[in-house]
Amino acid sequence: MTATISASVRARFRLDYPGFALDVDLDLPGKGVTALFGHSGSGKTTLLRAIAGLERVPGGYLAVNGNVWQDDARGVFLPTHLRPLGYVFQEASLFAHLNIRRNLEYGLKRVAEQHRKVSLAHAIELLGIGHLLERMPDALSGGERQRVGIARALAVSPQLLLMDEPLAALDLKLKGEILPYLERLHDELDIPVLYVSHSPDEVARLADHLVLMEKGKVLASGGLTESLARLDLPLSQHEDAGVVLAGTITACDTQWHLNCVSFAGGQLWVRDNGASLQQKLRLRILARDVSLTLTPHTDSSILNVVSATVIELGDDHHPALTLVRLDAGGTPLLARLTRRSAASLDLYPGRAVWAQIKSVALIQ
Repeated sequence: MTATISASVRARFRLDYPGFALDVDLDLPGKGVTALFGHSGSGKTTLLRAIAGLERVPGGYLAVNGNVWQDDARGVFLPTHLRPLGYVFQEASLFAHLNIRRNLEYGLKRVAEQHRKVSLAHAIELLGIGHLLERMPDALSGGERQRVGIARALAVSPQLLLMDEPLAALDLKLKGEILPYLERLHDELDIPVLYVSHSPDEVARLADHLVLMEKGKVLASGGLTESLARLDLPLSQHEDAGVVLAGTITACDTQWHLNCVSFAGGQLWVRDNGASLQQKLRLRILARDVSLTLTPHTDSSILNVVSATVIELGDDHHPALTLVRLDAGGTPLLARLTRRSAASLDLYPGRAVWAQIKSVALIQ
């Protein structure tokens, strides 16, 4: 009988520098997107470099979906060029003397044809760069160069894709252009991705799992929605604190250009963004956009009213405010209220409430 190896990325590293130490012990999902999130200097890039083998960490251990890449206790260390990974940096760093087609073909030399899981044609189609193949890198926009860089990383059919703040060098407009391509990679490729970011918006749109880092250590590691809803983590103190909700479009109101998104805790009306019936959708619900009432109201402009239960109340970043964690049919929500409002409603764990969420505030 053959033992089944669970899909995971197992990483254990300790590295000491003057004034900084990386000390992590992680067991991450072997599929989907794991976001490494934290302030600059928290150790995100150092961890990524250790996983890539660019940073040698004595005594370290790394296994990707059952394949050991480093185990110093057994004398195992695969150098970077032998690790089946793709790496996307902040800058695409394309070869300036090669056109885009030849830039993409360059990485194929690393992979024998029988081991190619992502065809070059598929990578080109996923990133929408077919019309750029004969151009030179200096003729591309920043967003186009980064899409080529991602396609080049995919062309080596990696077992693991590392992305180190791939949108950090782009302006807001170019970020908006490239995010849909990253979402498509998430939906269509069965390659685990470690995505370094300090942007809550990128994490909310792309990640399945969240690793929160601070000063070289892991503060928390878990599913995205559950982690975002935790009141004991620094994330809840951000102005943009909130949760990510996954649902399905179950109705379209063409008269008012709205879509109905059904999720475990009920339904939410959102602006029509061109999605179709039964399409999966992610919604980011900020705590500041959730108000609470003890009885449902029908004489309000707010379309979305969801039954919920108070789970926990916690401190916020300002003494006038409080955070309320809610359970809406198994889906966690956060609400940011004044302490005066919370006292007026007599909120306590276990109290039944109604969460009101503006349709115009929902971020898709």
